[in-house]
This record gives sequence, C-alpha cells and structure tokens, in this order.
Amino acid sequence: MKTPIAITGIGSISPLGVTSQEQWKFYLEKKTALVWDEDLEAYTAPLTQQGKDLVQKLRSENPKYERLDPSVLYAILAARKAVEEAGWSDGNFGVNIGSSRGATQLFEKYYAAFAKRNITPTQTSPSTTLGNISSWLAQDLKSKGPTISHSITCSTSLHALLNGVAWLQSGMAERFVVGGSEAALTPFTVAQMRAMKLTPQEETTSAYPSQALNLFKKKNTMALGEGASMACLEMGKPKNTKAYITGLGYATEELDHAASLSSQGICFQDAMKMALGKTALSEVDVVVMHAPGTIIGDTSEMEAVKAVFGEDLPLLTTNKWKIGHTFGASGILSLELAVQMLKEQTFIGVAYLKEATGVKELNNILINAVGFGGNAVSILVSKA
Repeated sequence: MKTPIAITGIGSISPLGVTSQEQWKFYLEKKTALVWDEDLEAYTAPLTQQGKDLVQKLRSENPKYERLDPSVLYAILAARKAVEEAGWSDGNFGVNIGSSRGATQLFEKYYAAFAKRNITPTQTSPSTTLGNISSWLAQDLKSKGPTISHSITCSTSLHALLNGVAWLQSGMAERFVVGGSEAALTPFTVAQMRAMKLTPQEETTSAYPSQALNLFKKKNTMALGEGASMACLEMGKPKNTKAYITGLGYATEELDHAASLSSQGICFQDAMKMALGKTALSEVDVVVMHAPGTIIGDTSEMEAVKAVFGEDLPLLTTNKWKIGHTFGASGILSLELAVQMLKEQTFIGVAYLKEATGVKELNNILINAVGFGGNAVSILVSKA
C-alpha cells in the first residue's frame, strides 16, 4: 500500500447486538445466535430484539423511511454509529455501501403482488433498486461526497473498502464510509440456498448448527444471518484511530460454473499474497477466514492458507458459526471482529475446534472474503 489507512469508526447492527460492548461480550461467550426458524424451516441468525426495536424506531422518524427495505435501514443505523464514533459531523465524506441481495424483502413482497394481480405499487421500482442503499444513507448522514452502491456477492463489503481506499489514495476524497448490509432472511433466499444444498436440511440437536471451519463435516452447514456493518476510513494518523489498513489484496479465478471455487483456493492465495506484500508471514497473528460452512468453501480456503503460510500457520477463526453468513455484510463484520481482537488483545476462536494455546500479542490480522464468481479480497489490519 502507498500509505496506511486509518479506521476511525466502526458501527454495526447484527445478531451479536447493537453496541460494541454487547457484541464483544457475545464474542467472549461460547454460544451461537443461530436458531431454528419454523416458518423458514432453516437455521437463521436474526437481529436481537433491541436491534429490531431500533429498526422500527428508525422507520417512525421519517415517513419516507416507512417505504424502505430493511437492508437500507440496517445500513443507516450502522453508519450513524460509525460516523458518530469517528467524530465526523460536516458531511465531508464519501459513501460506498454494498449488498449481495439488495432490497430482498421488498422485492419478494412486490413480486408476490404482481404475480397475483399483474400490477405493482408505484414505489416498487425506486425502492427495490440497489442504489437505494447508499443514496438513502448519504441523505441521512448529509454526505457531500461521492455516493456508490454495488454488489459483488459475498465479498461486497470488502470490495467497498477497496474502493474507498482507492478514492482516498487518489486524493479525490479525504474520508469514506464503507460497508455492507443484508436483510435476506426470506423464503425465496432460503429456498435458493436450499436448492444448492448449502444449508442444513433439518433441525439438529447440535449446539452449533453451523460447523464453519470444521473440515471433517460430511454435509454443508451454511446458515444465514442478517445485519450491517460500516467502517470510517481516512488518511493519516488521527488520534482516534482504532486500527490501520496496511495491506490490500484481490483476485478472481477461472470458473467451472457460477458458484465454483478451485480446490486449492487460487483466488484466495493470490489475494492473500497481494495483501501481505513484503510483510513477513511470521508477523501475521490471525486469519479471520471467510469459511461459510460449506465443504468446498471451507476446505479450499484452508488449502489456500496452507499454501501461503506453510506449516507454521497463524491462528485461524471465523464468526459464521456464531452469526451465520450475512452475505454482502460479512466482510466488514469480520473486519470488526479483527479490530476488536486487536483492541482487546484477545483471540476469539471457534468453540467446537481445538482451543488455541499460548496466544501471543496480536499485532496484525488478515481478513478474507470471497463470493460467487471466484472474487476474493484480503485485507491486512494492524494495531494502532
């Protein structure tokens, strides 16, 4: 990287809670937020009741918000927290927020009406476009900078980070809010995952329905979560810096089909190597893996980590066993976990895997994400 980028604020709303204190407390516990949803017939990790209440309160603030998809409202709530933490009050920042599925809940609602009556409500088109997510957030925060929405499936929010860094280092912006939001706990979304046989097909007695990073599982165990997470980025070394982005990597690989990933995780290998640059492998303390809970997803990423780091692996973890796979929001939620681990100097492992022993000081953490299309992103974050 030309210059390290400071992370001065992070905000999220997720199954972990709505404040950094309760989110960290949940991480310290060996429990999961995944529950069996009788209506969806699937394991999901929904927002906490406090999170749902905040969303409803936000709707009541402005009549226009009544017509917005929950994914947009989640993004607004998370971004408000991040910007407040960063101390930005003048609107002098850009916005790049993404989502894998976009306005899923509204789209399904409006399409159901169309299928029944062959007409749609007036607000169908403007409220289901992907551009809603950044446009309304920028309106809410009174941003004066560029406003960008995009989707690159499950690596969406880390691609937003890449783009925000590019704007900053080009000199075209001084500050950027980046992140992702997902509110896809819907019948159609669950049906899509079930059709690909990615999720548990029935209720289990296991305390951990998602066996993310368990390389010995015989079936796919990906479960879905929802939420949003935002990070505030700026150049220099502000006093309120939480961590620094010190490496960026990205790569794609040749596809066999729309959802394929090579057994050796070639895109992961290339992205991690680019992010590491000249950083010594021994200086990387933790890798927060994408590890969605699918057999091919987990094993290919592990093969990639082994190919890059050799036999002396850093500590490995993922948060999807706790909060499920939040699609486009997952990358920044992983970044948030990394920043919290650096701050607290505490490694958060996976409850059902072998406990890490002799954990050393945490200085550098690598975060991975990948989406359909073989597009991987790796971000190296370092202690402030």
